[in-house]
Amino acid sequence: MSILAALPVIGGLLDKLIPDKDARAAAQELLQQSEQSGELQLMLGQMEVNKVEASSGSLFRGGWRPAVGWVCASAMFYSFVLSPLLQFIVILVMNEPPTFPELSMGELMPVLMGMLGFGAMRMNEKIKGVG
Repeated sequence: MSILAALPVIGGLLDKLIPDKDARAAAQELLQQSEQSGELQLMLGQMEVNKVEASSGSLFRGGWRPAVGWVCASAMFYSFVLSPLLQFIVILVMNEPPTFPELSMGELMPVLMGMLGFGAMRMNEKIKGVG
């Protein structure tokens, strides 16, 4: 669907969201430029692909998102619960305990927080009845 064909509908939304005429005109111009450059079509296409992947019953198509979540959650569990507990037990038992590997949570935390943010956003949409 062309954005230019949908401008009356979008214009009504922009009237409610952006009361300032100049800002609203700038937003409409940005939408037109996005459509002309093809970026908008790419974004809409990617959204459709994401919907199909998420609704797929196949573990290899729709299961990568939960897999990333489980990897992040298990790394967080190891780093903050299991590793300190094991270190404490080993220190009690051995005179010279071995060093445990440390996971780089600096790279995993943005992924986990992003996933949690998207989950919260989706939950908010379901509560409001939007999605």
